[in-house]
Amino acid sequence: MLFLLAAGQFLMTLDSSVMNVSIQSVAEDVHTTVTGIQTAITLYTLVMAAFMITGGKIGSIIGRRKAFAIGLVVYGCGSLVTAISPNLTVLIFGWSLLEGLGAALILPAIVALVAGNVAKEGRSAAYGLIAAAGAIAVAAGPLIGGAVTTFASWRWVFAGEVVIVIVILVFLRRVHDTPPEERKPFDAVGALLSIAGLSLTVYGVLRSGTWGWVRPKPDAPVIAGVSLVFWLVLAGLLLLAGLVEWESHRVARHKEPLFSPAMFANRQMTGGLIGFFFQFFVQSGIFFTIPLFLSVVLGLNALQTGLRLLPLSVMLLVSALAVPRVAPNASPRRVVRIGLLLILIGDVVLIGGLSPGANAGIVLIPMGLIGLGIGALASQLGAVTVSAFPDTMSAEIGGLQNTFTNFGASLGTALVGAVLIGSLSSTFLAGVSSNPAIPASAVSKASTTLESGIPFVSDAQLQKELSTTTLSPDAQQAIVDENATARLVGLRDALSVVALVIVAAIFFARQIPTESLSGGSSPPAGTRRRRRGGRDQG
Repeated sequence: MLFLLAAGQFLMTLDSSVMNVSIQSVAEDVHTTVTGIQTAITLYTLVMAAFMITGGKIGSIIGRRKAFAIGLVVYGCGSLVTAISPNLTVLIFGWSLLEGLGAALILPAIVALVAGNVAKEGRSAAYGLIAAAGAIAVAAGPLIGGAVTTFASWRWVFAGEVVIVIVILVFLRRVHDTPPEERKPFDAVGALLSIAGLSLTVYGVLRSGTWGWVRPKPDAPVIAGVSLVFWLVLAGLLLLAGLVEWESHRVARHKEPLFSPAMFANRQMTGGLIGFFFQFFVQSGIFFTIPLFLSVVLGLNALQTGLRLLPLSVMLLVSALAVPRVAPNASPRRVVRIGLLLILIGDVVLIGGLSPGANAGIVLIPMGLIGLGIGALASQLGAVTVSAFPDTMSAEIGGLQNTFTNFGASLGTALVGAVLIGSLSSTFLAGVSSNPAIPASAVSKASTTLESGIPFVSDAQLQKELSTTTLSPDAQQAIVDENATARLVGLRDALSVVALVIVAAIFFARQIPTESLSGGSSPPAGTRRRRRGGRDQG
């Protein structure tokens, strides 16, 4: 049963990492640009984040196993459409929309099905395995995508997903289901507010690197002189605030809500959700920067890049499975903080190792440490959130949990990417301005044309572009050297932001309970205290 659910989690996470190493090949095959493929990747994350709460609620109404099965069928159809897509429009329909909608049904159902099939004392290990499957997909995706794209075609990855979906569906009857809840009117207004609010917020964050947060970049859309990103995020947050008010209104009138706002008063659940947000923010930021270092700075191909990420995948799996076995009664807060500290140490080692002359070997130990840390988080956070409330609410909690993870992943990629490009641009322009080997005319042109951001390119790509200019060989080499220096500065600054976020996560981990969640049937300590105070939290 756990193998089937872990396989589902693996599939949901595999696509993005596979696409990231195959962008150029996919763009050529569907006759579009790299920007077009990046748009498809962005929309996939957006659809998942926007529909996750609604997908969790649908699962509680029709039954978790049925929602899981329907989600698999939709996802499999999306994979098939993606595998045969002749152009970008069909690719977006199959991958971004259909697969995203399928994932929004599948991921909350996985959380609920684990709660319904695994005894309480084994849930930490079970959720650790499920989370590890997703994280391994992120780490192994570049390896799988690189190998398949190199030796065959990226389309075979999606064709293979169809086969895996069919296998899971064949054996799905072995997964025990709990009966659906009593059918009540669906909160359509809440669903629309949730989808619109999350869509605008996530899309705004994802466009921040291109358009600018407040001050618009050249050619970016503006309203009243302010970047459209600011207005998108503001509108999204206002809609989400309206969603909370609407759900409170429905609860007060004894109507079935999309989710109960009172759930967020539970310290344990909010601590787990915040933990998930930080985990995926950090995880996405690291997976965004390190492959760039390996592939662009060092010139490794997709297969070689994936191999360098294997230590993280292996140690993550070891940690996620070993922690519940070796220390089943350990304090979840302590385990999470130790995991965050391991990630912080690995990140700091990476920052120190990114220097001129660095080789691929510098990522070996940091990747192992980061893998151990992520595995430690994975072994605890799922059980922390789900055990905060009765098993009957696990689908709703699963929807909230996956909303926080996808938002964390989106924000991590967007902010870390914005810092990387911003730092690269400012360092490069400062470098060429002060370099006497580069003529003033070239500096002026660079300052004008690259104001909106400098692309992260390899030495070979830059040399090819410069060879078409009238600059002298010495000036061309000076520009290449300045770009190489700026790339490393940008990577270090981006990883420094990740380090600061990890420090914040260690602080917020105080909301995670200290009591072991491996046994007993009593409610969490924080819930007991609130109930003695006379308030029902769920």
